[in-house]
Amino acid sequence: MGTPELPGICRRIYYISKDQIAKWPAYIRDYTNRRTTKAAYRGDFVLVADAKWKYIDILPDKSQLTSEAQGELPSQTQLNKLVAVHPGIGPEATAAACYLNNSDNVFIVEDMRGFFRVVGCARWITKTTVTQDNGQGPTGSTSTTINVEATDEVPAPFYSGIVETEDGDVVGELFDDSDDGPDSIYDNVVTINGLEYNVSGGELSIHGPLTSMNFTGQNMLMIKAQLDMNTVETVPIAPDGASASWIGELQAPATVLINKRIGNTDQLWFIVDVNEIAYTKGDEQVK
Repeated sequence: MGTPELPGICRRIYYISKDQIAKWPAYIRDYTNRRTTKAAYRGDFVLVADAKWKYIDILPDKSQLTSEAQGELPSQTQLNKLVAVHPGIGPEATAAACYLNNSDNVFIVEDMRGFFRVVGCARWITKTTVTQDNGQGPTGSTSTTINVEATDEVPAPFYSGIVETEDGDVVGELFDDSDDGPDSIYDNVVTINGLEYNVSGGELSIHGPLTSMNFTGQNMLMIKAQLDMNTVETVPIAPDGASASWIGELQAPATVLINKRIGNTDQLWFIVDVNEIAYTKGDEQVK
């Protein structure tokens, strides 16, 4: 009560074709990495070499950002819509129409509180249509109107990262992400084949076969074991996030990559080289 909610969007919007984006920021999700806990991104848009965000100035009083639910339970998504009206029809505005038409684009809009909102996501195609009006008579007006429809998991997610333009970098207001939950802790003492190993060195060797791995920690999110180029197994983690176990039989020789999830990112934790056991009995080599 008493807190002003300022309507509308600011006069400058930013846009770029998705093929110019090398890496997207990540949604803020819960420990399962499935449900979004905030309608927000964490991280920056990373563009391909020499790419920059383009921008166009619009008429805020005639422009609007809306979002509505679409689909049926349990598969509902959001349809984010942007109507951006530019007052001119000159060469630059027409060039923007050429860029946007028939391209899969993403837009960044600034609201009146300084927050950046994103229209368009990596998963679904963004539909962009541009119309121009040369006006009529001495009291008419010209305009270039950009209409955008973009399906997303959430209503126009917030973005507090960097927007790289030819005129320099711009950054929106920071949003509150203080309730993302406790940090994940993965203990560096791991039990492999019944023996304890300190894996902080990044790589270790054991005699095969590999039959078991046991992990401990706090609020562990996900552990993945890459057994070969084509096989990646998710290690089951207990509901309290304090323990996880892998049981199997991987014959030597083999190399196993263990990844752990920190926040929304999978990181290489350590590598296990599974070696054959070889010794000599008389003139015969036994494995």
